[in-house]
Amino acid sequence: MSLFTADELTAIALSLKVASVAALTSLPFGIALGWLLARKRFPGKSLLDALVHLPLVLPPVVVGYVLLVNFGNQGAIGKFLASFGIDFAFRWTGAALASAIMGFPLMVRAIRLSIEAADRRLEQAASTLGASPWRVFRTITLPLAWPGIVAGAVLAFAKALGEFGATITFVSNIPGETQTLSSAIYGLLQVPGGESGIWRLAMVAVGISLLALLLSEWLTRRQREDEVH
Repeated sequence: MSLFTADELTAIALSLKVASVAALTSLPFGIALGWLLARKRFPGKSLLDALVHLPLVLPPVVVGYVLLVNFGNQGAIGKFLASFGIDFAFRWTGAALASAIMGFPLMVRAIRLSIEAADRRLEQAASTLGASPWRVFRTITLPLAWPGIVAGAVLAFAKALGEFGATITFVSNIPGETQTLSSAIYGLLQVPGGESGIWRLAMVAVGISLLALLLSEWLTRRQREDEVH
């Protein structure tokens, strides 16, 4: 632990906190949307699918600016939430919100593909035997799709861990409050002699992201093997 300065340790801990909260809080919405896109047909489905994946193709700065305008202290949503004591602007919670939005498309895609791969005949058999739609979803669909659900959460976590553009636009780069790994590295780029700190933080980011991606790949492979057997 002595390899890192106190500020670097704070940035690492905050990054893990932001990425974890972003992935976990968006997971129920990701499961719901993944199921909806995988199992239902309805007018506007293509548009909804495009909107879900929009953060993947938009410049992250645009996402951050939209969040700042709407969830900032002067934004309509921000003012409304502030009346309940909920504040996102220039807070770590805002960093988690921005990271969740940027990682959401990856989560939904993984979950959707996993649900689409689940055997619908088992769901139909359960419905024929009198199981309610909620019970079918809870006891059949979710267990069959769990590797993809976990993989989607892991991918969202990895994406949130490396998020920079949307986060720094929305919540700035405040040490101890919103300074994550990416923004800490950006800050060190502005400091003469900051190369050693950049390398330390970069290696941490690479290591955590690599582990997350390997876990996601292992879960995907396991699901495919289960489908074969």
